[in-house]
Amino acid sequence: MLRHYCTILLIFVYSVSLSQTVRFKIKSLPANHINGSSVYLAASFNGWNPKDEKHRFRQDEKGFYYLQFNLAAGIYEYKLTRGGWDKVESRKNGTSVENRRIQVEGNTIVELTVEAWHDQFSAKPRVSTAGKNVRIADTAFFIPQLNRKRRVWVYLPENYYTAPKNYRWPVLYMHDGQNVFDDATSFAGEWGVDEFLDTAMIQTSLVVAIDNGGDKRLNEYCPYDFSVNLNGGNIFSGKGEGNAYVDFIAQTLKPYVDKTYRTKKDRQNTSIAGSSMGGLISLYAILKYPKVFGAAGVFSPAFWVAPNIFDDIKTKGKKVKARVYFYAGKQESESMVPDMLKVLVEMMKVSASKMTTVIRDDGKHNEPAWRKEFPLFYYWIFR
Repeated sequence: MLRHYCTILLIFVYSVSLSQTVRFKIKSLPANHINGSSVYLAASFNGWNPKDEKHRFRQDEKGFYYLQFNLAAGIYEYKLTRGGWDKVESRKNGTSVENRRIQVEGNTIVELTVEAWHDQFSAKPRVSTAGKNVRIADTAFFIPQLNRKRRVWVYLPENYYTAPKNYRWPVLYMHDGQNVFDDATSFAGEWGVDEFLDTAMIQTSLVVAIDNGGDKRLNEYCPYDFSVNLNGGNIFSGKGEGNAYVDFIAQTLKPYVDKTYRTKKDRQNTSIAGSSMGGLISLYAILKYPKVFGAAGVFSPAFWVAPNIFDDIKTKGKKVKARVYFYAGKQESESMVPDMLKVLVEMMKVSASKMTTVIRDDGKHNEPAWRKEFPLFYYWIFR
């Protein structure tokens, strides 16, 4: 009886240690902020949802905005928004701010100051940085699997029009197309893929980049319905549409690209890559279509949203014979590296794929980090 009681006590203590109370309080807002307008917390623990009602600030009796919930101990990144990434917090001069970080070790109170909101500055035309070899394949490419339309970009190698007519190129498919080539369309800076390929001392490829769907991004990049308990009763959930999205790339977009451009159509010359949720869906793509994709770039993957990925690894991983580049930074969420390594271990149990893992001590969850890593990934898969 005593041992049974001690076991219950230990479980209780352990459960409490997993969940800590975190309270955010906004002590200062921009002078032109409309009192009462909604403010949200977009973070690594809620899929960076800029309008998550479960993480909307309330106002206390003095008019201060506050938000309180429970989180497991760990390191998290976040930003404040007014319901969209076009309304994200910024500096006084309108420039973007880096992700805020919080380390939860016990009950925590965080006081915040918001200098300005991005959308409250006069819109200045952003200068396009897309190179001359980047073009728009279609401004509204139809996705029959989801009954939606999406902009699709294509990078053509420098010698595409001067090479012999029988010459063909490999193809790399990438997600979050807004961020791949052009700073003017990017959220927080581009990957610089075209600038790198223009000067790369290695065989170049076509790069096909599909824009994300904005508020549909999380759904389209997750292959499973998700309902994740964030501790303290906070549930992050949504309908997974990643299965249909991957079908679109393999069954609709790839045939179009292979018909329109001079490509190498085989698995060995077809790759796919993305970051965060894009990293998750890239791994899923090679699991579902091992005969279509021969390589994947899995950057800072959001595996925590999709625990079912382990079931697919067990049932489908044996058929995968690909080159897989796993990348994560230690400055991302505390679970990022452990989650990625767990997936790697499970893949190694069943797959004969050639896999490499890169973990950067200074790596953060942002475009500058992925831009820096992209050339190393590219050299690795194309060698």
